[in-house]
Amino acid sequence: MGAVTPGKFLKPLAITAALAFVYFAVLVKLGRDWWTDENYSHGLLVPLVIGYIIWCERKRFSDAPKQPAAWLGLTGVVISLAMLWAGVTGAELFLQRISIVMMLASLVIYFWGPRLLSLLVVPAALLLFSIPIPTIIFNKIAFPLQLFASRCAVATMSFLSIPALRQGNVIELMPLGATEPKKLAVVEACSGIRSLMTLVTLAMVYAYFTKPTSGGNKTYSNLRSLILICAAVPIAVLTNAFRVSGTGVLAHYYGTRIADGFFHSFSGWVIYILAALLLFVTGWILDRVTRRARISRPNADGTSGPRPVEKRAPLQRWETSGT
Repeated sequence: MGAVTPGKFLKPLAITAALAFVYFAVLVKLGRDWWTDENYSHGLLVPLVIGYIIWCERKRFSDAPKQPAAWLGLTGVVISLAMLWAGVTGAELFLQRISIVMMLASLVIYFWGPRLLSLLVVPAALLLFSIPIPTIIFNKIAFPLQLFASRCAVATMSFLSIPALRQGNVIELMPLGATEPKKLAVVEACSGIRSLMTLVTLAMVYAYFTKPTSGGNKTYSNLRSLILICAAVPIAVLTNAFRVSGTGVLAHYYGTRIADGFFHSFSGWVIYILAALLLFVTGWILDRVTRRARISRPNADGTSGPRPVEKRAPLQRWETSGT
């Protein structure tokens, strides 16, 4: 049994130390945003999930063919450093953080090759989705979601014969027993973008850990993952619209104070759990439909149903006697 030499860990430690030195300020600010910004609080769990995925797939990674592409990886490292420099010079945090993902991908290509990088698509996607997007893009997404949720709330109240007037993302209504109209604002926190980002991340994790491991149908596995990730978007948007609509109806009967405090936070958790359950049900339906289609597919002999498993004869052990 060979002894473990210190030099075996010298190169990984040196690379890790260099990356920590170069990206120290970027990583500290990213961790602070994960801790303080509720829209990206799921980022605190992403490194743990990535580490768990790599640990579970360690044998697959070690068995993958290694074809280092030094020049391609080195080019990616240079581009990553240029992105970091441009982000620091222009005070653009998003560019600095994206350069981390680019740098890690380039190092994988440099030492192990693009083939191994293709096995790390899910961890790389999780890391990308945990990076806060620029504020201008965030607002471009959040404001239409606020308008959509407020429209759904007014439509629901009108259906229930509750008088309501919408002005942008502000709903004006008359609670029971009130002497003057009250305004209910669908603010950024009620836009649903928080649950949208978290649910898409959950969809990627759920699709990865529940992907089919038998049958060898890689096309179905990839299509199933794509459907689950895409389904997370309407599920998050519609469940949030249902939450805002319910808040508007309750505000009519119990006053606008129902939209603040404990009820607001509690309803957010309840709706997110509902959205997660709908996502799991979507995956369950996909698996059921696919299983039924596979069973009803005719076999080579014209019969339908699962293919019979051929029993192999037990291996015989041949013994030879020496002279």
